[in-house]
Order: sequence, then structure tokens, then C-alpha cells
Amino acid sequence: MSEHLFHLTANWPGLRNGVGEIEVGNLKSKVSIPPEMDGPGIGTNPDEMLLGAAATCYIITLAAMMERSQLKKENLTMTSEGIVDVTRGVITYKKIIHRPHIILKSDATDSDLQLVLNLAKKAEATCMITRAIQGNVEVELHATVELSSEKNKRSHHPPKQSQLRFKEN
Repeated sequence: MSEHLFHLTANWPGLRNGVGEIEVGNLKSKVSIPPEMDGPGIGTNPDEMLLGAAATCYIITLAAMMERSQLKKENLTMTSEGIVDVTRGVITYKKIIHRPHIILKSDATDSDLQLVLNLAKKAEATCMITRAIQGNVEVELHATVELSSEKNKRSHHPPKQSQLRFKEN
């Protein structure tokens, strides 16, 4: 077993609506409460950072799994959405939704399409950030997989496309 240590330094000179700074590794940013929560909205905030941690962990995990499985991709992009609930003054990070869009090389087979869908689901289950928030924040995955348009342009057929949707608590 090996452990990896990460260290963050923070400075918060003000009060609730102040602006602080954080520094950890290659990340150095101002931080404050977002305007959606009546804050100044300067720099990043914990909501964006949790979403960013979950999203980057997921996409890196998926890319690594695809590499180990020798799946050739044309492109891998993703959008993610964080939903924060405020009820009676209690702020709860309710849900994260990942929407990866995977474009496989034009020579991918039907079994490659199925494999990448399986890996998309497995990547979410094995991502360390998802495991860390499990039981506290719902995570949904809406994956879209298609073949590169090169082949589809030659055959004049619409791209093969598959979708996977699931929820995990």
C-alpha cells in the first residue's frame, strides 16, 4: 500500500462575503461564495471545486480504462453539472451529472461500442472522488458513444450512436 499526500494552504482575511486564496499543487485561486448564494463570486468556490474534482477524476479514470482496453478514440469530451439544494438555509450538494461524449475511431466494432459503454459505467464506480462522496451526493452518468464521422461520411449513413444512463447513490 502507498499513500499520496496533498497539501493545501488557505488564507481567508475577511468574513462571509470576503475573498480568500487557496494554493495546492498547480492550483492557485481566489475563492469566495458564488453569486447564486449571495456571495461576491470572485474566483472559484467549493461547489465548483467538488464538481471539478468529480469530473476530472471520472474522465481521467475512463481514459485510463480505455487505454488499458486498447480502445482507440477520436475524441473524449464531457460536460458535468452540479446541483446544490438550499432548503431552510441548509445547503446540500445534491447531485452531480456527468455527460461524457466518446467518439471512437471509425473502424470500431459493435463490441468496441459495448465495451466503451461498460467502461463508462465502471469508471464512475471506481473513480476515487465518486467513492469518497458516495452516500452523500447522487451521481448520474449520461454517456454518449459514437463512431468517428470519417467512416460515416464515406458510407453516407448517420453515425452509430449508443447511450447509457444510470444513477448511483
